[in-house]
Amino acid sequence: MDLRVQGSGPSAPFLGARDLFETERDLSRPVHVRVRENPDERTWAGHYDDRHVLNISRQAASSALARELALHEFAHMARYEEGHPSHVQSTEEVLYLALAGKSVERKKLTHCYQIANHVKDIYADDITLAVGPGEKLLAFLESGLAASLADRPRPPARPGLERVSPAADPEITAVNAAFALALGERHDLLEADHRLYDLARVAAMDAPEVDFEWFREQFRELARDPDSSAYRRTLVEVTRSYVGSGLAAD
Repeated sequence: MDLRVQGSGPSAPFLGARDLFETERDLSRPVHVRVRENPDERTWAGHYDDRHVLNISRQAASSALARELALHEFAHMARYEEGHPSHVQSTEEVLYLALAGKSVERKKLTHCYQIANHVKDIYADDITLAVGPGEKLLAFLESGLAASLADRPRPPARPGLERVSPAADPEITAVNAAFALALGERHDLLEADHRLYDLARVAAMDAPEVDFEWFREQFRELARDPDSSAYRRTLVEVTRSYVGSGLAAD
């Protein structure tokens, strides 16, 4: 695996991630790592005809999770190279199919893209967790869910007083919790008393209109090697369920 780190920043996490990744997988295209100044970018991968590009903020590259973040992005690259439906099918086209004829508010549509990304992440992490430990990933998911619950909307202190600062949306927080549990259970990472279960229970109670258990099962039981039709059908189903259409996929 040809790895090239560009920009000032640590290279050890990426080299360590490469060494782990190569115990099970390889990439045919070189990987260019670009360390960027914007702390809000964290990590994202780009795919081109002659290379993959891993963009990562300097803050993330210097964090304790840097190796795991890089390993996760390498897994996305592997899924792309193998032509996995979750990574080569157009998310826009599938969502258009799922929501045709429906009026969906912008916030809900944004959440649908986030749910599609959860599906992509599960397929990527089937690789990630086959080559590396999952403790840091679980801690990351737990921390993110706890932060969302702490930031969830609450009734105003006085009648007529509305919260104007952004807050975590209870509905997508419940789906995120279902994703976190499903990923941990899919790879047997969770003990029965893990804190994620308590956090997820609270998230589910905050959003009774979301079928938490259904989403949990859908994420956990995603087919390991779906064809294009099966993948599209699954993403249509989870999208329609979230927006509340109550329709089954064709």
